[in-house]
Amino acid sequence: MNDLLGNIFLVLGGLGLFLFGMKMMSNGLEVVAGDRLQGILTKATSNRFLAAFVGILATIAMNSSTAVTIMVVGFVNSGLLTLVQSIGVILGANIGTTFSAQLIAFRIDSYAPIFIFIGIIMHMFFKKRNIKNIGYIILGFGVLFFGITTMGAPLRELGNHPSFINMLTTFENPLLALLAGFLFTAIVQSSSATMGILVTMYLHGTPMPFTTAAFIILGVNIGTSITTLVASIPANRDSKRAATFHIMFDIIGSIVFGTLIFTFPSILNWFQTTFTDGARQVAMFHTLYNVATFLLILPFVNHISKLMLKIIPQKPEEVKNRYEKKLIYLDKNIGDNASLAVTNAHLELCRMGKIANENLVLALESFFERDSEKAQKVLENEKIINYLNHNITAKLVLINNMNLSNSETEKLGRMFQNVVNIERIGDHAENIAEYTLLFKEKELQFSNIANKELKKMSDLTIKMLELTLESYKTWDETYLLEITQLEEEVDAFAKKLTQNHIKRLMAEKCNPKSGVIFTDMIIDLERCSDHAKEIVCSTTKVKNKKHRNKRA
Repeated sequence: MNDLLGNIFLVLGGLGLFLFGMKMMSNGLEVVAGDRLQGILTKATSNRFLAAFVGILATIAMNSSTAVTIMVVGFVNSGLLTLVQSIGVILGANIGTTFSAQLIAFRIDSYAPIFIFIGIIMHMFFKKRNIKNIGYIILGFGVLFFGITTMGAPLRELGNHPSFINMLTTFENPLLALLAGFLFTAIVQSSSATMGILVTMYLHGTPMPFTTAAFIILGVNIGTSITTLVASIPANRDSKRAATFHIMFDIIGSIVFGTLIFTFPSILNWFQTTFTDGARQVAMFHTLYNVATFLLILPFVNHISKLMLKIIPQKPEEVKNRYEKKLIYLDKNIGDNASLAVTNAHLELCRMGKIANENLVLALESFFERDSEKAQKVLENEKIINYLNHNITAKLVLINNMNLSNSETEKLGRMFQNVVNIERIGDHAENIAEYTLLFKEKELQFSNIANKELKKMSDLTIKMLELTLESYKTWDETYLLEITQLEEEVDAFAKKLTQNHIKRLMAEKCNPKSGVIFTDMIIDLERCSDHAKEIVCSTTKVKNKKHRNKRA
């Protein structure tokens, strides 16, 4: 009995090392690849075939289909991926996850100590950050396979224990085998871990019928989609559709191939005669099953996306309202995916910038139209901007404590500055709205010339701010020259208007009380252009930082 418990604890310890190594690899890749992995997922998905290929590569690199699909659900929630694109990536991820089982079947776990040694040396003794991070990935790879090695001997011992053999006999019932694969994978949240144990059992001669293993694999594929489904609960409806597709895809595949195995037992006989090694049989069944399911579903991706829209329809009341006093992209739990957290923070900042820009436009309309209702609306919107400023900053502090890549750290630093710049633009819009209310109350007026001058300066400022926000949203330097020229025009115009105003005061053609507001308006508009210039310069600095990192 003590030997049985000891072997069970060793298997559990090995499983823990496997999961920990997988987490190390995933975290290390996020730090090394970071926004590059995000860029690949969001840009290289122009068609379903390419999206599937990207899903395969991303899953092989991260050694986790669960991590990739959760990332995909997050990108759909952020608007970076469409539902059709996400379906393609998820299809590819299901094939990519079979890679780890193939590696285990090749018995490379005996080289685990070498990977651990190399990883430790790189991570501990090299000063360059990228080399340290790559070492961390290699270390995780070694720990993962050392976990497989740790499970090997106790699984071999368990295979000879009567109680364990009796349990395996119970799983000869296909439905129980499928349920076992589903439950275990759902609990450990990793199909790679379940497949790792299954392949290792065959490597060490555990007496399990191949039919049982096949149905466990069918259950494994359904179990791995549960984590994605849970991750989609707080997300938008497109994310829920992507997660629903994932579990439906796995259920349909299991039903189709389970039925085929029952109807044509020769399918499993083919695997056993073609691949003589038991571990290889299991690994190849896992791979070919996922490839076959992929080929079955891929032609119908567009139809499936329409079906998902019918299953989870868009409700009018659930359409996002830009002016809601809440965070849309950064929910209460930012998760542990640093790349996705930085992306969502950027999207939230872009949303805040859009509100500030529209509020400035509304404030100027209220001023030139002398519309107090619009002015009051500006003051209400300013409360939303202040709310976003406070809460985005709090989230940025949390993200700053995550394991970020160099470029992500640089982006985040600029975000701390830009949330202040955007908030200041909102403050200037508030000032202009207050001038409107003061003009109405005191019945003040500007001369026609003064109105025209301010209107022209306002148009220049708004144009500059709109180009700035577009540039910041896409991290695109295309508009940099035009924005710089507009900022210079605004500065020159501010000086010219100030001089003209002084001349009108000296000629007593201007009401001094109105004149104070005129100069304040000039200052507000000029400051808005300054903040816009700082925002667009942050895009350039981040780009240049990336180039410096590449050269280094």
